[in-house]
Amino acid sequence: MIPRIITTPAADQLIERLRAQHGPLLFLLSGGCCEGSVPNCYKVGEIQPGQTMLLLGEVCGAPFYLGHQEFVYYENSQLTLDVVSGGSGEFSLECGTGLAFKTRSRVFTDEELPQVAPAQRAC
Repeated sequence: MIPRIITTPAADQLIERLRAQHGPLLFLLSGGCCEGSVPNCYKVGEIQPGQTMLLLGEVCGAPFYLGHQEFVYYENSQLTLDVVSGGSGEFSLECGTGLAFKTRSRVFTDEELPQVAPAQRAC
């Protein structure tokens, strides 16, 4: 199966750093009012993914959820979770580190589409 979400080494390092500080993590990417459509990192239990969220997969053992409307847009794409310098959303755990999670996307090829891992409902 081809994963819907992958990470860069920089993202892996920041995820591990945040996990060491905060424990188990999860990611949400949705078009919310305040943060736009940037991925937010939370401690598990701090926030509950809603019924319209879809589980795309895991990044370094952390579930990565995508809002239904965003899934409609990214359904045929693979997301890459990366890290950039700068501020992050004030709700995300990397806030204050000088780094921010960012996603990039690429469209799956026709040959890849039959092999793409299915997304699952959060609830």
